[in-house]
Amino acid sequence: MNAVQIRSAEKALSVGTWLIVGGAMLFSILTVTPLMERHSPKGWEWTAPILPLVVDAAVVIVVRLDAVLAGMGGHGGRWPIALRWMTGFMTLALNVADSALKKDLVGAAVHAVAPLLLIVTAETGLAYRRAITTAQSAREAQLKAERAERERAATERREVQERRAREEREYAAQLAREQREHEALIAREQTAREEAVRREERERAEARERAGREARERREREREQQQAERERLEREAAQRRERDRLEREQEARRQQQERAEREARERAALLAGGPVNEKLPEDKARLVVHASFGEGLPVRAAADLCGWSIGWVSARYQEHRDGAGLVLEGAS
Repeated sequence: MNAVQIRSAEKALSVGTWLIVGGAMLFSILTVTPLMERHSPKGWEWTAPILPLVVDAAVVIVVRLDAVLAGMGGHGGRWPIALRWMTGFMTLALNVADSALKKDLVGAAVHAVAPLLLIVTAETGLAYRRAITTAQSAREAQLKAERAERERAATERREVQERRAREEREYAAQLAREQREHEALIAREQTAREEAVRREERERAEARERAGREARERREREREQQQAERERLEREAAQRRERDRLEREQEARRQQQERAEREARERAALLAGGPVNEKLPEDKARLVVHASFGEGLPVRAAADLCGWSIGWVSARYQEHRDGAGLVLEGAS
């Protein structure tokens, strides 16, 4: 088959398939809709055409995608086959259901014609398309082989012509090479003499450059030694400063610790007296309240230690809390 015949067969198959599919869909809708109207809930009769449309839409999808896959030489696997047969049997069942329920064998046979024709057409169309694709692939392979044969013959002719031209070029090149070798021998002798002169000049220049490089390297080493000495002195100074700073910090921590210990001893001395039966002087009472606040004693315990009222002690506690808050805000 040539390309025109293949395209004509494929067009006839496509047109015929879609005519059969369209006729079967129309016949199925007209046959199944009255059955669905009788079996739909009251008020929902208008939904009767939906089911045949859904089933027929599945048929259209299967036929269309099978045609595309067959044209590409592919295969969708088991699921397209299952969908194709399931939609075919659904269409068949819906079309013969009304006659089967009435036990009308002739009607069932008549209504089975379109679904069966649709099922067989789908399978046959798929087989035809695969056969057309195979034939087209074989035709393309044949054309490719013929084109490759023509290209091979043209390549062989071109290689013969190139070989003859290459032999002629090689002979001319051999003559030119002999002439160049003679000229090159003379040039090499001249070049050798010039090279000896240049080598002597280059050696003298290298000696001068080497002497200058050694002097630069010596100066660079001296600068590096001086720089290393300066860096060593700077490191030693930085280490001394760091040691002084650490000593100052240690001294400050020691003094702070001694101050905290002294304050703790003072608070312990103020709180060691225990509860009193009468008010202490206000200045001493404030010291007792301050020590109680620092030790985290309750307000009532502080009141017992100083002899003052709980309200007065609570007011002093609040003053200490406010003072601590101000200190924290200033620190932040």
